[in-house]
Amino acid sequence: MAALDLQEQEQLEELKGWWKDNGNYVLGLVLVAVLAVGGWRGWQYYQHKQSSEASTLYAEFGKQLQSGDAKRVNDAAAALMDKYPKTVYAANAGLLAAQVNELAGNGSAQAHSQLQWVLDHASDTALKDVARLRLAALLLDDKKFDDALKLLTVKHAESFDALYADLRGDVLMASGKGDEARSAYKLAYEKIDEKSSYRNLIEMKLDATGAAQ
Repeated sequence: MAALDLQEQEQLEELKGWWKDNGNYVLGLVLVAVLAVGGWRGWQYYQHKQSSEASTLYAEFGKQLQSGDAKRVNDAAAALMDKYPKTVYAANAGLLAAQVNELAGNGSAQAHSQLQWVLDHASDTALKDVARLRLAALLLDDKKFDDALKLLTVKHAESFDALYADLRGDVLMASGKGDEARSAYKLAYEKIDEKSSYRNLIEMKLDATGAAQ
């Protein structure tokens, strides 16, 4: 290699001085970038691993669901909800376990707790909309009308408008607010698909309030 001329030597010395002063900072930036990329890939792997393990537990939950044994269903759901709370499997398990408890007549406490868990942990807004609707129905059964109405006024997907309005009508009717109930039923009737058989039920409720179609 040819000897460096004076100008090149000066530039090299300047570079050495700059690196001495700033090298650690540059290396730090590079390290952060590497860790960020590695961390993202690690997070993707973690997410995939979590989802895979959760799906295995969900398959076991499905078996317990078919058994119809409320305790076994609750235990299987709890395992999913405790270990993999951020997965859709856990939220689904919570919703289904709550339904089992309702049908088994175990009282509303367990179902209430599971539905509230879904509201607190689910990332899927549709699942939250379902959980909120069902929790409001439980509160109606418990005659906690104000609490039920609070849930039914929370913003939800447009596709749930009819169901939310219909249940709001039920709560208002049960609390002796017939005029407000009629308005809610009218909204539900307008929002429901004309081909839905559920529309006939809403119409019956409207007739019961004395509303003319």
